[in-house]
Amino acid sequence: MNERCPIVLDVTGREVHRQAARARELGPATPVELPGGVRAWWVNDYKTAKALLTDPRITKSARAHWPAFRNGEIPPDWELISWVAMDNISTVYGKDHMRLRRLVGKAFTRRRVEAMRPRIVEITKNLIDDLAATDPGEVVDLKSGFAKPLPARLVAHLIGLPEEALDGVVEVIDMMTDTTVSPAQAQAVLAGWRGAMEEFIASKRREPGEDITSHLIAARDDEDGSRLSESELTDTVFAILGAGAETTINFLDNAITELLTHPEQRAMIVRGEKSWDDVIEETLRVQAPLASLPLRFAAEDVELDGVTIRRGDPVLINYHSLGRDPALHHDPERFDITRADKEHLSFGHGPHYCLGAGVARLIGQVSLSMLFDRFPDMALAVAPEELEPMPTFIMNGHRSLPVRLTVPVAAAAAS
Repeated sequence: MNERCPIVLDVTGREVHRQAARARELGPATPVELPGGVRAWWVNDYKTAKALLTDPRITKSARAHWPAFRNGEIPPDWELISWVAMDNISTVYGKDHMRLRRLVGKAFTRRRVEAMRPRIVEITKNLIDDLAATDPGEVVDLKSGFAKPLPARLVAHLIGLPEEALDGVVEVIDMMTDTTVSPAQAQAVLAGWRGAMEEFIASKRREPGEDITSHLIAARDDEDGSRLSESELTDTVFAILGAGAETTINFLDNAITELLTHPEQRAMIVRGEKSWDDVIEETLRVQAPLASLPLRFAAEDVELDGVTIRRGDPVLINYHSLGRDPALHHDPERFDITRADKEHLSFGHGPHYCLGAGVARLIGQVSLSMLFDRFPDMALAVAPEELEPMPTFIMNGHRSLPVRLTVPVAAAAAS
């Protein structure tokens, strides 16, 4: 890409909304500079993104369609190396992608998703019981105490990962999504998670169980009889853990935050005027948990309203911006569960549509209703503008979510 980059993407996540609005004014796809001086086309326009997500000329395979990666121009310690060096359902294309999707998709059928409900209820209840043990009015971090352990424990259970190993894996995922990491840290993360996943998969070969990992080890494709290669297996299990946990963590964080900052809409849920599904879809629209997922690549030249994405150019789609596109929604930055049209692309679109979308929605339905039923007086412990964003342009969430679950003792006594 020889085009001048009008935007250097903010790695701290603080300026993403402002930068996205500016980029949208510049056109359907805008040159942007990523960490390490790597240039890409940044897409913030809903109509354009939806078209590109189903365009066979736009793929997710760096190995096949990013010359800079194949030729060694992208160093092994590039800050975003983990996102393009994986070999799994998220980074392959064509027949390989169809084969992996058939194998992995068997674990996420509607029947299997619904069968997860009792486990979601159990984990949610245990976490809520732990929270209820805090003193009245005490400030607790609802992200570390609820939003993070709930999906992490569920996904660990699904893939058969021992709970004692969970904290270490979640720490690696946090490092992967942190776009302020140094090149040395990025390289260490890539080596670390592959090593951890290889050891875990080896243990599942020795002692298989009723879990997704054991299923993937044994699975054969119905059409060609193939199995997952070792790298595909390792990277796919990690992708399930990362995608299933990190995005749902941020979704719960954002949904809780929006309800606590819009009490009149929370009251509509209590009165039965609106449903938890309304909360879920509006949260996904206005606060997509996944912001900009690196990367896609042009397998051929693509023309976009006077802009040419050249063959081999990287493409970064900003899912967080798409539901806020003013061409799609009126007053798009306002959270409003009464909005009739809540259209969004927060689970993607086309061949790479998120297989875990049904699980994420089920977690939201179960956990949010149980949490707010148990703590009807819950309130933020800081002003909304004091909530610190995660240091990333990949994910959209907060570093912590300080709340008071109940009214402080002094306030209760005074009333």
